[in-house]
Amino acid sequence: MLWDVGTGQAQRKFRGHAGRVNCVCFNEESTLVLSGSIDCTVKIWDLKSKKNDPVQTLDEGKDAVMSVVVTNNEVLTGSLDGRVRRYDLRMGKLFQDYIGKQVTSVCFTNDGQCILMSTLENSVLLLDKDSGEMLAEYTGHKNKEFKCDSCLNAKDTHVVSGSEDGKIYLWDLVKAKLVQTLDHGLGSIAITSLSHHPKEPCLVSAAQNKLFIWRGDEVE
Repeated sequence: MLWDVGTGQAQRKFRGHAGRVNCVCFNEESTLVLSGSIDCTVKIWDLKSKKNDPVQTLDEGKDAVMSVVVTNNEVLTGSLDGRVRRYDLRMGKLFQDYIGKQVTSVCFTNDGQCILMSTLENSVLLLDKDSGEMLAEYTGHKNKEFKCDSCLNAKDTHVVSGSEDGKIYLWDLVKAKLVQTLDHGLGSIAITSLSHHPKEPCLVSAAQNKLFIWRGDEVE
């Protein structure tokens, strides 16, 4: 579904997946929408077209696609088949890294050199984008059952992740040392979604039907 932010009215409905949709994102120009599904595919939808059919389907996944990110030149996906797939749009090539753990969240570092991913084994991993080498592992949080997002702060100095114990965990990127936790006061409720502001020390998180906004030095 596509909604108008100003009016709250639904504008378009896209059909094509054979099962539940787990993730969606816009490209940088907001002309395309990408969706990942339990049907193991990523579908790309053209918002400028009057047709509601996908313009392309990426079907290399062997299990549910849980996360998708797009830049000007690349599409990045994470799947429960334990693989991270990076589609280079300029070269027309697919690069795959086998993680061996179910991947539920992926993102690029802000400098575009590394990939951060969440897994269902209580760990967040940092990989070199080009070589696939694992650079760091971040642990201490709980993530065995739900999709819990992870990301980086605006300066690429800290890794941030949701957790199934109602907290946000922050680690030093280089030292992989836990430096801060942010308690939502909800008990053992999974913090499933979070996003850091691209420039400011501001973080938004979600749990159940609530949104939380964090500002200041604690989320820098």
